[in-house]
Amino acid sequence: MLSTRGLENTLPLVSQQTIVVIGRESVGKSQLISSLTRLAAGETNFRGSTVTVEQYRSADAIYIDTPGIFRQSDTDTTRRALEALQLGDTVLLVVQATQLDEDLAEMLPLVQSRQGVVAVTFWDKVQPGEAAIEAIEKLSTDAGVPFITVDARQVTDGIRTRVNASLNAPGVFRKSALSVRAGWRIEPKAGWLEHRVMGPVLAIALLLVPALATIFGANRLADVLNPIVAAWINPLIASVNATWPSWTRVVLTAEQGQFGYGLLNMGPFLLVWALPAVLLFAVILGAYKASGIVERINVALHPLVRPLGLSGRDVVRVVMGFGCNVPAVISTRACSGCSRGPAISAIAFGAACSYQLPATLAVLSAAAVSTGGSAVLLSIGFLSYLLVTTLVYLRLTAPKVASSPLNVLMNSRRPFMQWPAPSALWREARGTLKQFFLQAMPIFVLICVVASVLARCGVLDFCSSVLGPVVAIFNLPAESALPVVLASVRKDGIFLFAAENGLAFPMTTVQVLTGVYLAGVLFPCLVTALTIARETSWRSTGMLLLRQALFAIGFTLILAWGGRLLL
Repeated sequence: MLSTRGLENTLPLVSQQTIVVIGRESVGKSQLISSLTRLAAGETNFRGSTVTVEQYRSADAIYIDTPGIFRQSDTDTTRRALEALQLGDTVLLVVQATQLDEDLAEMLPLVQSRQGVVAVTFWDKVQPGEAAIEAIEKLSTDAGVPFITVDARQVTDGIRTRVNASLNAPGVFRKSALSVRAGWRIEPKAGWLEHRVMGPVLAIALLLVPALATIFGANRLADVLNPIVAAWINPLIASVNATWPSWTRVVLTAEQGQFGYGLLNMGPFLLVWALPAVLLFAVILGAYKASGIVERINVALHPLVRPLGLSGRDVVRVVMGFGCNVPAVISTRACSGCSRGPAISAIAFGAACSYQLPATLAVLSAAAVSTGGSAVLLSIGFLSYLLVTTLVYLRLTAPKVASSPLNVLMNSRRPFMQWPAPSALWREARGTLKQFFLQAMPIFVLICVVASVLARCGVLDFCSSVLGPVVAIFNLPAESALPVVLASVRKDGIFLFAAENGLAFPMTTVQVLTGVYLAGVLFPCLVTALTIARETSWRSTGMLLLRQALFAIGFTLILAWGGRLLL
């Protein structure tokens, strides 16, 4: 996927060129482009690497920023980067000074016989002196191309001039393997995250605490914004219902009982409830990635999640789903082929998005009011059961190749820790928001229209009436069928279990937990399902939905009837 943005304030190149920027993950490609051009480097996701190929155009040059490459992997992002390599006239190969020999050995076979330049980042981590400079000169002579040492976070005008001058007169990569070596490998000392026992515990805390804080903060903000938006939008909805033609009401304000499916009903509140969580998750994860801590978390968690078919790198993607499932699913392009399926399954089944989680917590609070229980204990019970069943689901469905002990983490680097630059946080937020508005929102609008038509035609009422007797097998009242059906379209349909001051219809504590669990995990919402289909295939998505529904039914039956013995 190529997207175009303007490039300004760069030193001019001799003629129109297409410059492909490539390198392994986390070597600083995006930060280098940002520093060279004085512009934001484009969409980024995990481990500081771009997930989509972006194109930056000026009057004189086109820069193509590619995802990080793992030659030994089968990730979709590596495939995209290798495809983009064929688009350029000149290659800007970015390698990391701290592991220079390894990076060159990995990347040179890909660029042999092409013209280009090598940028050596993280040079500030190398002990300065004549020996280091002499080593770089020998490597440059042996490779046949200019080598330029940089600190990508602090590119001076002099470095900027050298890079552009070299791109105007690039060399040709003569060899796939060099006969000389830099002879050093620099890594920071091991810290608490590398401790055999404390490391995984600290890694889990570093993931869960910010996630919970984000959910709490986003919900509090939504509580403030919700009445403001409602005061503005409700009169407009009333006006549309009273005076506008009936066909416009089908699209804009279609209602199903107390629930509105129209664009005016759903759209503004999507921004109120989902957007703050998406943005906060993006900033926090951006800080983790730019600082280098996320890579240490990945290594610490890998032994724990490997039996589930995941790699340590995939856990962050699943946590991202609590903000919005769509960017999380898209980000799985950087997963290996064997772990992408389990990662998508974990997001679809267990990552309660910023629509589902607030609705669920609101219903559990209403249940506490009606039954005299504790909302906190109900919430902890629900989240614990969701976590346990998600782990069991992954353990039973993960392919053997993904859960094999031979499935090692692809990147063994231990990064240097550093304070994240504001530009890095903005790149992360911008990329996630771009996915939210340009990929999730169009699907959301389509679902609004389709759901409005189905509601108007009585299809949803019919489905609810048919399923009313079916939900009895879960020890649920017939009225609970409607929230379950609506939650399969969009997750805040779970709200229909609650009324203004308690539950919408009588239920016991176990029935409430059963109802919100079934509504939450029976199917992912339509936006998530369509995104999965677009990222994978319709056939594999259909199989995933069927498998998830069967496991959800089984887990719900255990909760419905086994829970009666405990509560």
